[in-house]
Amino acid sequence: MVISRRPLALIAAALFVAAAAPALAGPGDKALDDVRILSADDMQGRAPGTPGSEKARAYILSRFAEIGLSPLGDRFEQPFTFAKRDGSTVQGTNLIARIKGTESGKAMVVSAHYDHLGVRDGQIYNGADDNASGVAGLLAVAEAFKAKPPRHDVILAVVDAEEGGLRGTRAFVAAPPVPLATIALNVNFDMLSKNQKNELYVAGTAPFPYLKPILVKVATTAPVTLKLGHDTDADGKENNWTNQSDHYAFGEKGVPWVYFGVEDHPEYHKPTDDFATVPQDFFKRSVATVVQASQALERDLDDVAKASGR
Repeated sequence: MVISRRPLALIAAALFVAAAAPALAGPGDKALDDVRILSADDMQGRAPGTPGSEKARAYILSRFAEIGLSPLGDRFEQPFTFAKRDGSTVQGTNLIARIKGTESGKAMVVSAHYDHLGVRDGQIYNGADDNASGVAGLLAVAEAFKAKPPRHDVILAVVDAEEGGLRGTRAFVAAPPVPLATIALNVNFDMLSKNQKNELYVAGTAPFPYLKPILVKVATTAPVTLKLGHDTDADGKENNWTNQSDHYAFGEKGVPWVYFGVEDHPEYHKPTDDFATVPQDFFKRSVATVVQASQALERDLDDVAKASGR
């Protein structure tokens, strides 16, 4: 999640404890392992251009191979460069895969950023929720679509350098691997694992009301409480998530989006955002929910494209 997200002063000071409940069977059985490995100290907070970032990419690529994903183009790695505030240049790397649909037509992009804040003042910011959890959700979605192929192409974008500027996604939409007009929807995951109230939010139905019936139907059977919102200024601009993660870069290019995430918690952008603070039962159910929602959105992608004029 980008650093500019809504203030922590609004967040209740509650501590999360990892649940001891057994893992649920079903989509994303490896999701907990993905979060644990990506948020370990040896990843050094996954800041762009660091050895920890490279190690995280190597792990994600190993999971791509395990799932049986194919690159979109010659290779998974899509490098880009950006300038930091101090004037130095950093190379970031997006990882892009595709699951080909059984029919031709529009594509759906599923995205999650893998970078986090790195090491600051000798402390590692491991980013278990932000956003190892989102990457784990994306990988679970990939597993589900490989097991039951989609009708439309599903592009999996594990992007770099989201923190502080959405750099990886802006590089993606500036030079998309497929014509931008063929992308009917972006489904973005950023922070899926920590909520005391059993709540996961999906933003995007206010700006794109034709998505609401699909997601309301998903909510009726979702394993967590799936709530629609955080996509208008009605409750204050700090609660509007429209520009708070990678989906915003797609929106700037006219691509409809939905964004799944939890509200902020005491570990947000803190060194305490570790795997040990992930409530495991909730996270497993959150992953199952985003898999269910992604499948529903892909099934109705032609209607989404028609409603949006794409």
